[in-house]
Amino acid sequence: MKTPLNADVESLAVLLGTWSGSGHGQYPTIDNFDYRETIEFSHVGKPFLSYSQVSEHAADGRLLHCESGFWRAANPSWIELVVAHPNGIVEVAEGTFRDSTILLRSTCVARTGTAKEVTAVERDFTIEGEVLRYSLRMTAVGQPLSHHLTAELRRIG
Repeated sequence: MKTPLNADVESLAVLLGTWSGSGHGQYPTIDNFDYRETIEFSHVGKPFLSYSQVSEHAADGRLLHCESGFWRAANPSWIELVVAHPNGIVEVAEGTFRDSTILLRSTCVARTGTAKEVTAVERDFTIEGEVLRYSLRMTAVGQPLSHHLTAELRRIG
């Protein structure tokens, strides 16, 4: 039996499923790189979507990053994100969802004592049918807000 989607996250239904594709990363303190990525959005009938992401290096397949968290809709046009990163960072972000575009800006970035300094994250998503594109910028390790990631993913399955 399929679990009905909670009415509070109906506006996020367009995200549900598994998305996979490729992206490009850069930052002032690292070498540029290409990656493959899979993101999954799912639900259990509660007022949130579960989110998980895994990326691997395009050339050699090694794990680059993963993160998991929850997406909530305070109302159909205002989105909240809570996401944990394995490098000791926890990100809380909020933003708008209008015309197939989600613009999220961190309101809080917390870190463990050994994590690299990250003070701000901005994520922009555009959903066009079965294609999800995003870009991510961050303020980290003494650098000003800078572009870090861009990817294009397609819904699979």
